[in-house]
Amino acid sequence: MIIPMVSIKRALLICVAGVLGLCLAGCDSPATQTDPERPAEVGVITVKASRYTVRQSLPGRTRAKTQAEVRPQIQGIVEKRRFTEGASVAAGDVLYEIESSRYEAALDQAQAELAQARARLQSDEPLAQRYTELAAIDAISKQERDNAQATLAQDKADIATANAAVKTARINLDFTRIRAPIDGQIGASRVTPGALVTTNQTDPLTTITQLDPIFVDIQQSAAQYLRLKQAVASGALATDDDQAAPVKVSPEGADLVLDGRLQFTSVQVDADTGSVMLRAIVANPAHDLLPGMYVQASLVQGIDTRALLVPQQGIDRSSAGKPTALVADETGHVAERQVTLAGATEDNRWRVRDGLAAGDRLIVQGMGKVKPGDAVAVTRLTMQDGRLVAQTTNPAPAD
Repeated sequence: MIIPMVSIKRALLICVAGVLGLCLAGCDSPATQTDPERPAEVGVITVKASRYTVRQSLPGRTRAKTQAEVRPQIQGIVEKRRFTEGASVAAGDVLYEIESSRYEAALDQAQAELAQARARLQSDEPLAQRYTELAAIDAISKQERDNAQATLAQDKADIATANAAVKTARINLDFTRIRAPIDGQIGASRVTPGALVTTNQTDPLTTITQLDPIFVDIQQSAAQYLRLKQAVASGALATDDDQAAPVKVSPEGADLVLDGRLQFTSVQVDADTGSVMLRAIVANPAHDLLPGMYVQASLVQGIDTRALLVPQQGIDRSSAGKPTALVADETGHVAERQVTLAGATEDNRWRVRDGLAAGDRLIVQGMGKVKPGDAVAVTRLTMQDGRLVAQTTNPAPAD
């Protein structure tokens, strides 16, 4: 079937007229106008100043408070070992016995020489007294009197020498029983019965270590030390004698915390590492810490009396890597702040040093859907048990 060309043209004109009519009708209808965009909803917390004890975690290494290397003070053959390796010993406990017969004989000889000296004194003392009386009446010469008195003085000196020899022999005999010089944990024995030991040998027989309490040597960089000192001097940090000394020590890789106290701070900077040494003394009753272990020490550095602590999700990083924050200002619009952080707290919050102030409404939820200058609807949040909980909702004012 062939459709006439006139009919086709008439149909096209009717379609164009209908489309134009719909367009004109749409322009005249207010219902088709676009609604203004609604403000984005964000969650904020109100920044508050609070008192915060500033701690710093630093690496450290344990060191024995007291350690004694046991060495012989005489020469001889070890007859017996009288301790269990790894056990606790008390000062004065006998650790080794050395063959003592030669030292017993030396003591007997010294005692015999002392007896001889005393016997001579018993004979020469009355003689010297008699010669003194005879010389007074010129019955003997003064030379004989002087010789008798000199002999008496020599006898007394011989007795003193013999007494000293007896003491020395008795000390050497006592040294045949090697005793523990201190209380502590004894290590492995380096000699066995039958071994020859000498007075001046360099190798110790064993080592005794006191484990409770124990020292922890902590390294702090000189830069950190200076920043802390400047913060205290400027008043940014306050010191508290009761709070500045405690130290908490945790061995690496162990879920354990021990309490101690800072004992002293070195007055020199290590030329190789550029660090200052701090020493803490830590109670170690269960002997959890052993000398040479690496630990993390948490030290109280001071007290920030007006600390600004904010959730970590409220701080972002710029393209340059600098920390930034978004706040909802008084007009309900977003403003960006450059902030300076003083570090993280133990409960995973940031301590802000600069860039925020008490009373600022920090955006912690919905940061990704707003930018500086946007109007926002604010939901106030509070921290409860480490979680953000909604408090009230205040829509932003209309432009």
